[in-house]
Amino acid sequence: MDPATVIGLLLAFGSVIAMVTMEGGSVASLLLPAPMILVFGATLAVGIAGNTLKDVIQAFKSLPKMFAGKTSKPQESIDQVVRFAEKARSEGLLSLEEEATSVKDPFLTRALQNIADGTDAEELRMLMEDEIDSKSRSDHSNSKFFASLGGYAPTVGIIGTVVSLTHVLENLSTPDALGPMIASAFVATLWGLLSANFLWLPFSGRLARLSELDVERMTLLMEGMLAVQAGAQPLLLAERLRSMVPEHQLKASGGDKKAGAKENSDALEEAA
Repeated sequence: MDPATVIGLLLAFGSVIAMVTMEGGSVASLLLPAPMILVFGATLAVGIAGNTLKDVIQAFKSLPKMFAGKTSKPQESIDQVVRFAEKARSEGLLSLEEEATSVKDPFLTRALQNIADGTDAEELRMLMEDEIDSKSRSDHSNSKFFASLGGYAPTVGIIGTVVSLTHVLENLSTPDALGPMIASAFVATLWGLLSANFLWLPFSGRLARLSELDVERMTLLMEGMLAVQAGAQPLLLAERLRSMVPEHQLKASGGDKKAGAKENSDALEEAA
């Protein structure tokens, strides 16, 4: 689990609370039900109005994954593909059908089954690329929905402030109450800005980044499985796949690109 989102949100809202407290204010003065209902309710409403209902449901279904932030390690995917390559060279491509039943990743399962069934390489590439593209478009739709909420929220907050100030102008005959009423009027703008920049836009960015990582993983698996089908030498395949991954991601997953390349080179020399 990657706790970046939770940590970021806690630090962001914690900074606001710290500022209010240090200036002698009260956090309770910001937690006014009326402006919060308007900002969150109207923002979600216009967001729903600008999308299809299925898109909205799918976007909210993606939130648990966003908070969990579980991503596969590139080195693990590389090791898995290399294992398939070794088995295919020693036992034949039909042996990969056994692996298809034990693999949990549906994308990889379908690739293994197609290879075992003798699917043409070009057709297999087309099928896998289409699946990657479909996944990318679905993820983009989820990210776009929350980005749209981030665009609506500040404006809705301003609308709430204008509505409250209109009410203030109706009560000019009671000057003692104007101060608190004006202060509460600007709470709507505050929540519009906070929700946009502390929630909706970070949600959108997080989903977009997780989608990028998932597409990179699927692309890595696609190139690896096509190479397995073509009968690639396992050690050379491992080196090629490592070259497709940024070095910092390999280090984060417990692998080192340079070290891996040296190990492959030594192994090839020993085999020779």
